[in-house]
Amino acid sequence: MKQYIFFVIVALLVVLTACTKDDITPNERFATYTDLWESQEFTDMFKMVAQKQTDTYEPHESEAFIDRYEKIYDDLNVSDLEISYNTLDEEALKQAIEKGKAHYPFSVSMKTIAGPIQFEYDATLVLEGEEDDQNWFLQWNPGFIFPELKDGGDITLKTTKPERGDIVDRNRIPLALNDEVYEVGIVPGKFDNSDRTIQRLADLLTMDADSIKNTLNQDWVQPDYFVPMKKIMKTDTHIDDLLQIPGIQLDNTMGRVYPLDEAAAHLIGYIGQITAEELEKKENENYGMNDMIGKRGIEQLFENRLRGESGTKILITKETGDEILLAEKPVQDGEDIMLTIDASIQKRIFEAYDGDSGTASAINPKTGETLALVSSPAFNPNDMAAGLPYSLVQEMENDPKLPLINKFNATYSPGSTFKPITASVGLNEGSLTREETIDIDGLTWSNGEGWGDYAVKRVSESNGPVDLTDALVRSDNIYFAMKAIDMGAKTLISGLEAFGFGEDIPFDYPIQASTFSKDGTITDEVLLANTGYGQGEVQMSAIHLALTYTTFLNEGNMLKPTLLTEQDHSQIWKKDLLSPEEALSMQDDLRKVVEDGSGRKAQLDDIPIAGKTGTAELKLTADAEDAQENGWFVGYTADDQDFLIAMMIEHTEDRGGSSYTTEKVAQIIKDIK
Repeated sequence: MKQYIFFVIVALLVVLTACTKDDITPNERFATYTDLWESQEFTDMFKMVAQKQTDTYEPHESEAFIDRYEKIYDDLNVSDLEISYNTLDEEALKQAIEKGKAHYPFSVSMKTIAGPIQFEYDATLVLEGEEDDQNWFLQWNPGFIFPELKDGGDITLKTTKPERGDIVDRNRIPLALNDEVYEVGIVPGKFDNSDRTIQRLADLLTMDADSIKNTLNQDWVQPDYFVPMKKIMKTDTHIDDLLQIPGIQLDNTMGRVYPLDEAAAHLIGYIGQITAEELEKKENENYGMNDMIGKRGIEQLFENRLRGESGTKILITKETGDEILLAEKPVQDGEDIMLTIDASIQKRIFEAYDGDSGTASAINPKTGETLALVSSPAFNPNDMAAGLPYSLVQEMENDPKLPLINKFNATYSPGSTFKPITASVGLNEGSLTREETIDIDGLTWSNGEGWGDYAVKRVSESNGPVDLTDALVRSDNIYFAMKAIDMGAKTLISGLEAFGFGEDIPFDYPIQASTFSKDGTITDEVLLANTGYGQGEVQMSAIHLALTYTTFLNEGNMLKPTLLTEQDHSQIWKKDLLSPEEALSMQDDLRKVVEDGSGRKAQLDDIPIAGKTGTAELKLTADAEDAQENGWFVGYTADDQDFLIAMMIEHTEDRGGSSYTTEKVAQIIKDIK
């Protein structure tokens, strides 16, 4: 037994000493090669390739070897590369050393842009070099990339673009869809290339004349070619004028269409060609230089769901034209996004603005479903998607009505529409009761020397002691200023936080948080008084203001808003803001506001409306006489309780203040009911 062990040891020593100058075995050498391969260290891999190959393929230059590997692996997004094989046992190792050749069957697995690829192949290592400087080298051929390439061929990558999902309203009416449009182009040989004609075309297409000239001057343009300029909708009013220009041709193509035009621009957004900056941010999400991407609104917020995933095939194309499929990932079209929005309501509210600046949010107050989110004025998303010249974009940027700015996700002073919130806080914590009355004399009130010359003003004098209902009906600023001081800053702040102030609204569309002061505190008594009636530093979004009124229609609970039909509706966001009894009483008060008070302009013969007016004064200083006024009205259908709108119109100071807005809301409700 001892003699046998001695013999084995001696034999192994002979094998090892016979390997190479550095005693490297083919097992070790192939392990090194596969490690480099898995790490995609192609330069070092080439150094291990045999120079005297017996196969027909011989890599003549390291650059060709390295560049081919790198390009293929980069194009295919190869990752998680693994090579597995069995090492040679002692007997096989001995024979390999004697013959100067070792064989290794191996398996390769990898992930690619088109899915996983696996294959098996055989490697042969040969012993090369002078006797004192020998080493093992790999006999390489293209089959190591993919076996199907052994006898030649090219790798082809075929991509199928997904169809972008539609955006539809609650009734499946399209808000954004892929539809046939016209591609307006020029046939240069038939086109009058004069400055006058080019400017005429530029005006009709809302393009820069220089942009048209630059497009026509591209190297590839020939006299009989169709040179695309811009996509337009088939309903474009300039089509007949365009066709009167010689050399203009309209081809059918597919494009992204926004049927509501400006009415839903800020809500839906638009798509456009991806920018270099966007491409950098999306570097790991398979975007290309010419891809389209959501730029604003729902198109941007739900980009990942709408865009889908490209289909990809990795093919080996032989000289005969035959194709061998290596891997395939089927195309996955984008999802349709179904919103709770009602397209007809969205459009009707936008049209009601008639060019005025402002914002509105409409909801179903019993379910929390959002029916409309409007910002006016707006841009046309069809023009933005097709591309507008910078001069026109700049013109909109300088427009004082700010058509490019989304107003429904911003916050504004709510004015007297805030008073029911103050009342709810006081009722819920006990500093205010319905039975309590306050004697208030005159149209102004100041709480002492600490106020200086400042005084709270109200619109009308009271005929007697003022209670909560009277204060709401007549919109008495002094009453709510007094009650805010009675409850104190700490209590008021706590109550407003219970209503969601200072926190993000749980909503799919990002909305700026409502605030009651700039720094989250109220340390000044004048600010506290002004806060009580919705002035001071109070800022609210239209959607949050609308939601606060759901408290009165849901037994004292404020609902969570929803924007997608797939979501659960009638969820509670804030509980027990009022008792059920007080919530019912508040409904009565808000109905009286329309019947007998500041909201009379909302009175309709056949549709009872309840709500609250509000005129927000935007004074630069407390004692300023002239100030911009924004007119608010929050109203709902008192009987059905299935529609509630918070609407604000800017610059109503010379148009009746909140009455101007109130009248429009009444007409909207009449039209949609």
